[in-house]
Amino acid sequence: MLYNRHLLEKIEEQTLAPYGMLSMNTKGREYPDKEPDYRTSFQRDRDRILHTTSFRRLEYKTQVFINYEGDYFRTRLTHTLEVAQVARTIAKAIGANRDLVEAICLAHDLGHPPFGHSGEKMLNSLMRDFNGFDHNKQSLRIVTEMELRYRGFPGLNLTWEVREGIVKHETEYDISDAGKYDPELRGQLEAQIANVADELAYSAHDLDDGLRSGMISPEMLTGVEFWEILIEKIGWEGQTLTDLERHVLIRKLIGILVTDSVNTISAKLQKANVKSPLDVQKLEFNVSGYSEATQRRHRELKDFLYQNLYRHHRVMRMQKKSERVISQLFNAYVKEPAMLPKRYEKSFDTIGLERTVCDYIAGMTDRYAIEEHQKLFDPLTLP
Repeated sequence: MLYNRHLLEKIEEQTLAPYGMLSMNTKGREYPDKEPDYRTSFQRDRDRILHTTSFRRLEYKTQVFINYEGDYFRTRLTHTLEVAQVARTIAKAIGANRDLVEAICLAHDLGHPPFGHSGEKMLNSLMRDFNGFDHNKQSLRIVTEMELRYRGFPGLNLTWEVREGIVKHETEYDISDAGKYDPELRGQLEAQIANVADELAYSAHDLDDGLRSGMISPEMLTGVEFWEILIEKIGWEGQTLTDLERHVLIRKLIGILVTDSVNTISAKLQKANVKSPLDVQKLEFNVSGYSEATQRRHRELKDFLYQNLYRHHRVMRMQKKSERVISQLFNAYVKEPAMLPKRYEKSFDTIGLERTVCDYIAGMTDRYAIEEHQKLFDPLTLP
């Protein structure tokens, strides 16, 4: 038996919860585009995102640590993959559409510039007189305009639901601006799952990298409620924290957060008596999140990471260096556009010089940005 698209859509209809988004009910694509024989529309979107240049570049973009600081630290790519894995687990447990969730997760950070949030902050400041810079909006521009891979249309021609999920991506660090995508409605359930999975991955994996780097020691975590719960669960008694014990701790943390999130979302959906994807979007609150106790513990852990990892002098020094690299590159290109690659000239008249420069820098990896800076400002480096 062949599992063609129609059979896959039928399986979705039979197995997803009433509030899960069925691929057969998609609002469709902006341009005519024959759907594949053996993939649903959301599976196709996922695959198109995976094959983009922007996705591959995430391997060399900062999560917390610059790429060359160590081979074992998370990059923007590994973070994206971990978010997708967590989100699929949550979606499967509550009957949401895993393929839609995965596509949103894989695309949610495509627009991130080099050097993480410090790079985004600097680009937004440099572009303050030109509508600013926001990586969510940049992600949407990438999949709708900037990735040129097909003859019949610009971008990837993704379904409405994936584009809406990108636009409505929202965490403590990312504020959504829905624009033309039904701004009066919340993100669909699958988009909300992507949001909670993103924050969950941030906390667990940044804690892991902080411990691995030595910037955070087990002693520093004494009194943090989640930490005390974790070490009790694995029976760690305060000796040297081995790599294996650290892995066990982080897995246990992810398991606790995922389980709590699944139970919380399920309870909210049941209490609200939702019967369709639209019912979820019309609610006055997001259904994704944690129980009150877990939310409090998670908040404490995030505050700890902010004070002890994100504000660590090593991280802050690199942030200031990266801000200087980006600002100097931006100002140099704007002052002398001829230093940009020739292919960017055609964008000057359509989107403006500053936006063109911003797009060029936002697409850079950490390594490429540093190399470009050396070429422009180090007289001993060949251009």
